[in-house]
Amino acid sequence: MENVKIVENGVEAKQEIAQFMLQGYTKSEIYLLAHDENRSEHLTDALDINEVGVSEQGIFDSIANVFRSRGDELRSKLQSLGLSAAAAERCEEEMDHGKVIVLASKSA
Repeated sequence: MENVKIVENGVEAKQEIAQFMLQGYTKSEIYLLAHDENRSEHLTDALDINEVGVSEQGIFDSIANVFRSRGDELRSKLQSLGLSAAAAERCEEEMDHGKVIVLASKSA
């Protein structure tokens, strides 16, 4: 999971985003997820990176997320970015504890 970083806050997220960019990722290939939807949106906007949307998930998963719990939605988004079900579960558990996930993906 070298393209997935678990951080505590926006300052650490900004540092990881800079590292991913040094590795050749663009801002449109870097995603940030937090368990609190407002925190996730705020950090994504503040750090000017991509949101996991229809183009990454597909129309059916995007619609299904309306009916899913936040945890299920986050795991679905992580899997759409290339993580295994087990890795997505571990990341979601970290988000349960207030952590933020920064992920770089060229496949999305």
